[in-house]
Amino acid sequence: MLGDFFCPGCGGDRNYRRQHGRRWLRLLGSPVLPLGPVLGSVQCTSCHGRYGVESLEQPTSVRLTGMLRDAQYTVALAVLAAGGTGTAAARNEACAVIKAAGFEDCGEAQVLAALAALSGCGHGEPFDVHGLGSGLAVELHAALEPLAPHLAQQGRERLLLQGAWIALADGRYLPQEREALAAVGTCLRLGEDTVRRLLEAATRTPR
Repeated sequence: MLGDFFCPGCGGDRNYRRQHGRRWLRLLGSPVLPLGPVLGSVQCTSCHGRYGVESLEQPTSVRLTGMLRDAQYTVALAVLAAGGTGTAAARNEACAVIKAAGFEDCGEAQVLAALAALSGCGHGEPFDVHGLGSGLAVELHAALEPLAPHLAQQGRERLLLQGAWIALADGRYLPQEREALAAVGTCLRLGEDTVRRLLEAATRTPR
């Protein structure tokens, strides 16, 4: 069985071959009686290193790049929606983040259309008092929670700061923007104190 994985030995995306085997009772060096299966492994077809099947849980570089791109897009939409689609400055900042993430053809019209579609999946405001409660909130959890274990602290903080700069593009944080950013922090496994520190730091640090 062949597939793609992130090879710990090569330090990059490679093909792997799934390995299976059995333990044998040997007599004079020859296998005579099977004792049962052994734990499977994967073998890199490039370096020929063998690794436990848990190595397949690490996303490939290509997959991780896609997950990060989707996370940036979703955070931008969530913060913009929390501000009531914001002013032209907030929309421009959100579009800049989305384009830098890799959605080069995504302009303001596409962003507003996506917001309308996702906001229509819920009822009422995009976020309730706990920062949850609509199609956008569902998308936020789906995009951020699988990514969080694979990002260093600095990377997770950077995602939150990008959302904060969108909220600040047209002035101070609105209460609902803070709620949305708190939801982002929760999904990224950032503590409340860390979220507060980062939101305060964003007011003093230009993008």
